[in-house]
Amino acid sequence: MLREDMITVFGGSGFVGRYVVRALVKKGYRVRVATRRPHLALDMKVTGVVGQVELMQANVRNPASVARAVAGAHGVVNLVGILAEGGKQRFASLQAKGAQNIAEAAAEAGVERFVQISAIGADADSASRYAATKAQGEAAVKAAFPGAVILRPSIIFGTEDEFFNRFANMARYAPALPLPGGGKMKMQPVFVGDVAASVATAIENTAISGVYELGGPRTYTYKELMEFILKTIDRPRFLVPVPMFAMSLIGLAAEIAAIIPFVQPVLTRDQVTLLGEDNVVASDAHGIGDLGITPETIESIVPVYLERYRRNGQFHEMA
Repeated sequence: MLREDMITVFGGSGFVGRYVVRALVKKGYRVRVATRRPHLALDMKVTGVVGQVELMQANVRNPASVARAVAGAHGVVNLVGILAEGGKQRFASLQAKGAQNIAEAAAEAGVERFVQISAIGADADSASRYAATKAQGEAAVKAAFPGAVILRPSIIFGTEDEFFNRFANMARYAPALPLPGGGKMKMQPVFVGDVAASVATAIENTAISGVYELGGPRTYTYKELMEFILKTIDRPRFLVPVPMFAMSLIGLAAEIAAIIPFVQPVLTRDQVTLLGEDNVVASDAHGIGDLGITPETIESIVPVYLERYRRNGQFHEMA
């Protein structure tokens, strides 16, 4: 049954956003996808029944466009974030000021529910600009919208993810994969569908507020995840420990190379800084289980979409 309530999703045409929109559509909400380039997201309009999903141009750096996007909305979800800076897309303008613009506009418009997607490790004192601006965005949202729900996922995996796919693709051509700092840092990958379900639950359940950290059912070291990828695609490769200072130099070289137009850095110094810290749910934090969700494992999901990186794809016979 189609509800009257409209939910505006900023960043709804991205990797996580598409799953969030589907989750909201399944619950019957009308969804407004606020994106910088609506013409590149026309496929989103067929996510639900006719008229259930609409596209609207909005730029979180432009308060006027944000105000238009939240007008008449029952709930707002902010998914906007970047892993590396480029052009006008800066951590501060998107993850800190952008979040503030959205939260203030939502409060002004009388929006009832607000969900902010942050990240585990968000810390205003972090040496990582990504983590620091995520924390600044959280603070701005709390100040403007005290009843907001803040979700902090660990590494997010799914068919279109930028983690498992990236390293599986690298393993197709490289004889070895690097282990930053020996690969000892811990991660707790969470399925994108579970993140989307968490968002939908936070929108629907008015008793939910505060901060929740989202992680999968198991914690892995970075090295264990690399070993899992190589085993899944049946491509034996060397795993080479690399000191963090050397990884920073690699990040610097990649940033310099990215000066060339249309070249994206494969790694940045800020990402290296993040790799120096564990990325797991805190022992005293509210987690995904508190939202009534049983998280999927990487073993049950990831092999399905990594099979294309095997030598013969789906027809490859495992050794």
